[in-house]
Amino acid sequence: MVAVSVDLKDALARCAGGDKAALRMIYDSECASMIGVAARIVKRRELAEEVVQEVFVKIWRNAHRYDPGLGPAKAWIYAIVRNQAINTLRSGRREDLVDEVPEDAGSAVEAYAAAERLPDGNALRRCLEGLEARRRTSLLMAYVDGFSHGEIAGRLGLPLGTVKAWIRRSLLALRECMG
Repeated sequence: MVAVSVDLKDALARCAGGDKAALRMIYDSECASMIGVAARIVKRRELAEEVVQEVFVKIWRNAHRYDPGLGPAKAWIYAIVRNQAINTLRSGRREDLVDEVPEDAGSAVEAYAAAERLPDGNALRRCLEGLEARRRTSLLMAYVDGFSHGEIAGRLGLPLGTVKAWIRRSLLALRECMG
């Protein structure tokens, strides 16, 4: 596949004038890279795709605000991607993309398996085994699988505050046990 070079400055000017084909050109040229940038920030592919969708709406609505005198069009576009991804994280919307399932068995099994891989005499394993099973699972989902508190709450069907408290108390218990 041959990469098509797009004059983003011109495409933004055309978007500002209502040219939908210009927005499509930006999409074809930059979408994959934009998803990559967003994914590095939000850590989840499906959430990155949602971020980029919102970015294209912002580009369409705000193309008239792009000022070529302030910098390259590409920098303007990727600043929007970065800001939208950060705003998505801050808003806690990561939990909105979680399936509403009472318990995500796959994640719970992965987290549990991570603890099981520790050697039998390992102090961390002993301390983890001292935690109540659901609290241990939520802690491992956060630190092994990389899920946010909101995602864990969605996957386990628990209130967000409960998950936050469990993880905090579990960390304190681990610190005490390991100390």
